[in-house]
Amino acid sequence: MRICFVGDSMVNGTGDPECLGWTGRVCAAAMHDGHEITHYNLGIRRETSGEIAARWHGEVRRRLPDGIDGRVVFSFGLNDLTVEDGKPRVSRANSLGNLHAILDQARRGYQVLMVGPPPMLDDDGHAMPVAQLSAQYASVCHELGVPYLDVAADLERTGAFVREALSNDGAHPRAAGYAELAALVQQWDAWQAWFR
Repeated sequence: MRICFVGDSMVNGTGDPECLGWTGRVCAAAMHDGHEITHYNLGIRRETSGEIAARWHGEVRRRLPDGIDGRVVFSFGLNDLTVEDGKPRVSRANSLGNLHAILDQARRGYQVLMVGPPPMLDDDGHAMPVAQLSAQYASVCHELGVPYLDVAADLERTGAFVREALSNDGAHPRAAGYAELAALVQQWDAWQAWFR
């Protein structure tokens, strides 16, 4: 099985001193359980849904050629919410449109999962409207039949992710925060179904 993880710095694992992030951890756990995986981390810092829409297919196609067991996990959205010049980098309508276009194309060629954005504070220390975006992303995924994992509320409640992000650069956690996110993915029925 080859799995491409496509997204932003949270997919990349930025800030993790162990250089695993959540994607490396979920794949390491699956391999520990006896599954053979080739893991491609295609996370790029600061990328919005529009930038991911422009690049994902070419990058994934090179890594998942015809005839192999190829899967894709997407996770993005926080950079769309980031305010620059007094407005979000990507409007909500465009963010949802980008998600729809990405997933609609991806599901035609691959098994696909979508992990929602984690919680984040803006530069002024206020909570970004991640819950609203996540709910709207969930609706798009439901419409397209793509399994969706909302992680923001659980990560806020348990706290390690948010605590580490605040003590690091304000956005990215360290190892414990990424391990917390990885645990949510590992417990997810849609992820587990790939290995049954």
